[in-house]
Amino acid sequence: MAAKKINPSRRTLRALDAVNFFMADVHTGFGPFLAVYLAASLHWNPRDIGIVISVSGFAGIIAQTPVGAFVDRLRHKREAIAIGVALLGLGALAIIFFHSFAQVLTGQIVVGTVGTFFPPAMAGMTLGIVGLRGLDLRIGRNETFNHAGNVFSAVAAGLLGYWFAQQSIFYFTAAICAVTIMSIFFVRADEIDYARSRGCEDGEKAAEMDAMAGFLSVLENRALFIFTISVVLFHFANAAMLPLIGEKLAQGHAKQSSLYMAVCITGAQLIMIPVALAAGRLASSWGRKAVFVIGFAALPIRGVLYTLSDNPYYLVGVQLMDGIGAAIFGVVSVLVIADLTRGSGRFNFTQGVVATATGLGASLSNGITGFIVQRAGFNAAFLFLAGVAAFALGIFWFFMPETRRSTS
Repeated sequence: MAAKKINPSRRTLRALDAVNFFMADVHTGFGPFLAVYLAASLHWNPRDIGIVISVSGFAGIIAQTPVGAFVDRLRHKREAIAIGVALLGLGALAIIFFHSFAQVLTGQIVVGTVGTFFPPAMAGMTLGIVGLRGLDLRIGRNETFNHAGNVFSAVAAGLLGYWFAQQSIFYFTAAICAVTIMSIFFVRADEIDYARSRGCEDGEKAAEMDAMAGFLSVLENRALFIFTISVVLFHFANAAMLPLIGEKLAQGHAKQSSLYMAVCITGAQLIMIPVALAAGRLASSWGRKAVFVIGFAALPIRGVLYTLSDNPYYLVGVQLMDGIGAAIFGVVSVLVIADLTRGSGRFNFTQGVVATATGLGASLSNGITGFIVQRAGFNAAFLFLAGVAAFALGIFWFFMPETRRSTS
């Protein structure tokens, strides 16, 4: 069967830009400010706040793989994303009106679970629109708008919380949810190919999907196994670095520590914007492996550089390097998974498997490094994380094959 010509309309492509921008606001709009609101406005104790945030995170990790499999079977991705956004909007409003521990905990479990749906659904919808040939540049563009949205969200929420009551952040998130839903429906439904969105070849019949590769055959892919091990170690090494920097700054500069952390987060996101755009372009010309190696290499370098000075401006400057690794990972990981699952029909399921593994790796990171800090100090923890990152880089460099194939 001849491949179906892929020619998405300008309206659909612009709508994708808008959805990715506003989706960042929806996904992270109130999460970072939840602990502040619960402590400052509702006077919750740290234990209960920690439980609520941790349970939400674990709910997301558990949901990743089944949600990915569900997205592969989902024909109406546009409508499903809109429903998910609406649920997050209701979750934001629920924080304002329901204050008991059980109510907030239930709401955050729903938010954590629903949040896992968006990355595979957006990637799948994008693949269904542009196909594998156009995925390099499009994913880079998606991530660029996503990081720009993160910056906008952080700045807007911070200003609203400062100028008005903390509740205004949650109203803002609900309003952005409404705008996101409107943007989603500017994507033309007839331009989202169901077969392509699952990672199947262009022109494949949807009726043949059930004959595609099963879960086990995808998981037995050697290159996918090597890639997963590498990125799990990457996230293990990366997850604890920002919290450790926050603790280190708080010890010597408690009054300015919040400002330093805001600069760390927002500055890294600003760096991610051009890096993500460049990563998509370079992954098409250089290949996935060469670009990913750059992202990997930035992590052990950061870990070592943290040990050279305690100056807060120096530490903040080094932390900005996080924008390089995170942006490259966000773009190239999707492309590698698309390459490795090409023709399998399990693109979104595989994203869920990798996300679950990396989430578990990241969740272990803070506990282990906290123990190292207590016993041996911050520098020992940073060198340990740098060593893990270097080991991950070695595995990827020596054992991971190039996955980009000619799409001509």
